[in-house]
Amino acid sequence: MAKKEKKQKSIEETLWQSCDKLRGAVEPAEYKHVVLGLIFLKFASDKFEQRREELISEGKDKYVEQKEFYTMKNVFFLEEVSRWGFIIKNAKQNDIALKIDTALHTIEKDNKALRGALPDNYFSRLALDKTKLASLLDTINDIDTLKDEGHDVIGRVYEYFLGKFALKESSGKGKGEFYTPKTIVNLIAELIEPYKGIIYDPCCGTGGMFVQSIKFIENHQGTKKEVSIYGQENTPTT
Repeated sequence: MAKKEKKQKSIEETLWQSCDKLRGAVEPAEYKHVVLGLIFLKFASDKFEQRREELISEGKDKYVEQKEFYTMKNVFFLEEVSRWGFIIKNAKQNDIALKIDTALHTIEKDNKALRGALPDNYFSRLALDKTKLASLLDTINDIDTLKDEGHDVIGRVYEYFLGKFALKESSGKGKGEFYTPKTIVNLIAELIEPYKGIIYDPCCGTGGMFVQSIKFIENHQGTKKEVSIYGQENTPTT
């Protein structure tokens, strides 16, 4: 009898189970912030390394440490201390929380688009047990953030965590935070046909509406330069 093929876990399921490593160390409502900070680092680094390999394959080795050759492709330039490889190499060190905070601070400093968007000294202030943090880093290290190229991996994970706590929490914590399902966002984009002009979202959350609008334009051979995006969000951590 043929063996049943083992179902591969989604990124969301893997991350949710990895939160077992945080139990007792941080409040459940903080899980998403801990995980998303690390997922962002991994994603930004994966994009950086992908672009780096691209430059090398094009014979542009001498430009691999020049910021402009990354930003021209909408890729964040990362200094050595902000690269995922550096974080993993030091995952078992006593000061790993400080190294993660330094990585996030350095990325924000080097990329104007991120000014004020990343947490400041968050991991150091959490005072997580280093073995728990190292274990979480190992879990995230196994995730290929570029597997579904073009998908909004950060927003996808954030929405998953919001949905989980909406179902599981009854204490009142975390209530009042809602997200629009991706299927509805897709439908709205199809209805408004955002080929040109201004797209405004007064409760933009993780920016899913903007992501889907740009995808709509790309799928219909439109021009992204004909669209301007404006959004507001009440929760700074979003």
